[in-house]
Amino acid sequence: MHEMGIAQQLVNIALDAIPRDIKNPRVETVYLKIGKLASVVEHSLTFCFEIITKDTPLEKARLDIESVPVRVRCKSCGRSREVEGPVFQCPFARTGTLK
Repeated sequence: MHEMGIAQQLVNIALDAIPRDIKNPRVETVYLKIGKLASVVEHSLTFCFEIITKDTPLEKARLDIESVPVRVRCKSCGRSREVEGPVFQCPFARTGTLK
């Protein structure tokens, strides 16, 4: 489960961003953007985040995850589109490949 590693890095980054001179800091929300093809399971990431943040300033913080679509453009026909999976073949150009 790579979500645990992602959650740990996310917590480290958030904790490092808290100014040292703040006494008893509390974080309410952590905003995160994840690309649709990142293979991250949101529920698992949220679960791991909740475990790792226990007894930290991020305890009870809400993880607000925005899913970012993947857009590709065909070298052959020039059209761009959103893709949902790892298939990057252009449906409009015969031999077009997307980048």
